[in-house]
Amino acid sequence: MNKSQIIDIYSYDDWANKKLMNAVGQLENEEFVRDLSSSFSSIRDTMVHILSAEELWLSRWMGEHGRTQLNPADFPTYNSIAERWDSLRNNYDDFLLSLTEEALTQELSFKTLKGESHSLELWKQMLHVTNHSTYHRGQTVTMLRQLKKQPPSLDLISYYLRER
Repeated sequence: MNKSQIIDIYSYDDWANKKLMNAVGQLENEEFVRDLSSSFSSIRDTMVHILSAEELWLSRWMGEHGRTQLNPADFPTYNSIAERWDSLRNNYDDFLLSLTEEALTQELSFKTLKGESHSLELWKQMLHVTNHSTYHRGQTVTMLRQLKKQPPSLDLISYYLRER
């Protein structure tokens, strides 16, 4: 995978996150935090998990250590998550611009939240992050349907067709 492809998949990730955030932003706060019995109890908790994972991985790639998961309770409203997401997106943009082809193929060591040490090429880690976010966005779409809301189409093909 080369830099252009990584930038493309992260552009999709940003597009899908924004579309989902727009849909989530239409919810009443009670719906946003309602326990819907998924992997994470609520839409808020699921969105915070996506945000947290994207922040955590970026921090690893930037050489930061010791970061933990975000606490959903620290994000009581949609706006509190949206503001944090805007900041993260700017940080990703800076990182992607500075990325080199050589860096993508280099193995980068990291520790899981359980303290397990691993090493893997950067491009594989980066692809994992977008895949992880896609998985949890899908869960959020299901929760929106449980609330009788019309979720957006977040398929990669929809993104590519929009870009034509």
